[in-house]
Amino acid sequence: MHRITKIEPLKIEAESFRIIEREFDESTGLKADEIDPHEFAVIRRVIHATGDFSFAKLIRFHPDAIQAGLDSIRSGKNILTDVNMAAAGISRNLLASHGGKVICRVADPEVAKIAAERGLTRSQTAIEVGMRDTIGIVAIGNAPTALITVMNLIADGIIKPDLIVGVPVGFVNAKESKEILLEKSYPYITCAGRKGGTAVSVAIVNALLRLL
Repeated sequence: MHRITKIEPLKIEAESFRIIEREFDESTGLKADEIDPHEFAVIRRVIHATGDFSFAKLIRFHPDAIQAGLDSIRSGKNILTDVNMAAAGISRNLLASHGGKVICRVADPEVAKIAAERGLTRSQTAIEVGMRDTIGIVAIGNAPTALITVMNLIADGIIKPDLIVGVPVGFVNAKESKEILLEKSYPYITCAGRKGGTAVSVAIVNALLRLL
């Protein structure tokens, strides 16, 4: 018979992190103490959000990613997401304490109109429109088209965000878009393969916020 351990609500996260740290080495084949502490904090929160230790081997960091993300948040810049679920999950109070906001334009009537006129997805168009809002970090967990749009806008010299969190999930262009991101010279955090998702993008951003 399984028994449920009763834990105070405020202690659940701490206990979850303790379990992850205890099981990490055996579950992943990696050594937690050999991973950069800031990168481990991101990986740990992604595992916490997904219950999936495989992300320990899937998450990829540009060498400047953590510092770029922290500097961006400290400077008071905004964070742009591809879906409202991500915008709802990011710790707005922590971000606001540094002067930033979470931006998501996917449900804006203007975005719907432009997308229909140009034959684009709302996710693509929402990224283009949203980048007007002093964006430092772009966090994409749902739409590969949004990630591709960001990379194209950067390549064209139209935008220059500080950090791309690009972890779209799925079977159509998700893996491929992240492989393209891995080739870029600018700061990114991504994950290999088809896995990813909004929960992963939110976990990465919230880990950065808490590192401050």
